[in-house]
Amino acid sequence: MTDNTPQKQSPSFRLAALDQDFILGDTTRGVRFLLEYEKAEERLRAWGVLSTIVVFGSARTRPAPEDPAPADAAPAPAAFARQVERNARWYGEARRFGRIASERGGALKNSHGGRRNVIATGGGGGIMEAANRGAADAGAPSIGFNIRLPMEQEPNPYTTPELTFQFHYFAMRKMHLAMRAAALVVFPGGFGTLDELFEILTLTQTRKTPHVPIVCFDRAYWTRVLNFDALLEEGMIAAADLDLFSFADSAEDAWATLVQRGLTTEFPAEGD
Repeated sequence: MTDNTPQKQSPSFRLAALDQDFILGDTTRGVRFLLEYEKAEERLRAWGVLSTIVVFGSARTRPAPEDPAPADAAPAPAAFARQVERNARWYGEARRFGRIASERGGALKNSHGGRRNVIATGGGGGIMEAANRGAADAGAPSIGFNIRLPMEQEPNPYTTPELTFQFHYFAMRKMHLAMRAAALVVFPGGFGTLDELFEILTLTQTRKTPHVPIVCFDRAYWTRVLNFDALLEEGMIAAADLDLFSFADSAEDAWATLVQRGLTTEFPAEGD
């Protein structure tokens, strides 16, 4: 029998679905987009996630240290000390918000076709960890939409394992963050947080997505970092655009503002 080993060892003979060189090639980028969409969509449906409350914020934010420095330790510079204090406050409030939203929003019970107002974050540390941790405190599931980065992002330990995803494409990650979002709470953050905030603001402004309540946490931070009034004065936005978002300075205030601005928390009784 003539040897057909060269034919069977040829890359062209591999099953397409098992051929990584092909799947990861330039011509199959659209297929990879589809796979990233469908995998997360399948798992979210299996868990009955109908809507989410998306929490953004810096991965660099840290909780209050568990072991405070001894009294005779060298004092930290005042500016750094204030930064540590602000970080601890933001982390604590994000954790409190995650718990409040999970307890009052409908994430604890899979009823009427699914769970509502499930906490969803980017899956990493800092504010994301805090919000997922708050959901875990309440015994509720929560979602982590992680992204592969050159400096690898580690998923935080508080997301529900079956709802912990990893994306290569920012665009698909953003799509999943936006698709089920019933509300958005944006804690202080940097470039990534700004990117995500303006993504949702633009989608809402242009009516590419239904209006959802948006709360920026810590008015002093956001009005110092972003001069929204200057955008209005220069004619770059309309006065109505300033109504697309609100400010809050505590977890309770953030929750109350979301409800006041239309977040649905009351659902029909079983059998209705």
